[in-house]
Amino acid sequence: MNAKEVRLRLHALANPEHAKTLSWFFKTGPGEYGEGDVFVGVKVPALRKLAKEFAALSLAASQSLLQSQFHEERLLALLILVLQAAGADAKGRKEIYDLYLANMPRVNNWDLVDLSAPQLVGTYLQDRSRRALYRHARSKSLWERRISIVATFPFIREHDFADTLSIAEILLGDREDLIHKAVGWMLREVGKRDLAALEGFLCLHRQSMPRTMLRYAIERFEEEKRQAYLKR
Repeated sequence: MNAKEVRLRLHALANPEHAKTLSWFFKTGPGEYGEGDVFVGVKVPALRKLAKEFAALSLAASQSLLQSQFHEERLLALLILVLQAAGADAKGRKEIYDLYLANMPRVNNWDLVDLSAPQLVGTYLQDRSRRALYRHARSKSLWERRISIVATFPFIREHDFADTLSIAEILLGDREDLIHKAVGWMLREVGKRDLAALEGFLCLHRQSMPRTMLRYAIERFEEEKRQAYLKR
């Protein structure tokens, strides 16, 4: 089982019409956030099936897939790594984490980030120092910054909100809409578990929060309360 076999199986499922739709959806045009990315047209459920089929793929083969020009090859590699990390021992989890960091420039669209960062970064750091997330939050890379906040999702699930809120503060002034959405999403997840924690953050920052970030954060509020926050 090697990267060539995986590519052959993946490309056998290619759908050119779906590839066109994905290229539009993930903004691959000049000047857009996904500029230059190439799709073959394979949907996520099919990729998940392939990930299970190739769950024993070597890290070297996953590394090869992560360097691919094809979006689905990179996503498939990440889905395989997520499966492997879930069943790995401490040494294996560290190897996967290190591989992820080494290939972070190839985790370069929001779906790639969102389907991998919580499991491969957040879960790994759950009982370790999280200083790396703060470095990522200050990166020039849009995707590295998105990783920094989305990777806190496992912490949120454990009612551990401190890093989410601190990184959200760092990203308040970010100019990218995809960061506003990610931060708002994580804040909303905090609010699902501890409304007071979310409202405390909003009390301090709602005047300076980007509108999209605020809208995402308060999405689950009752309409009257939501409108009151929007009027600020």
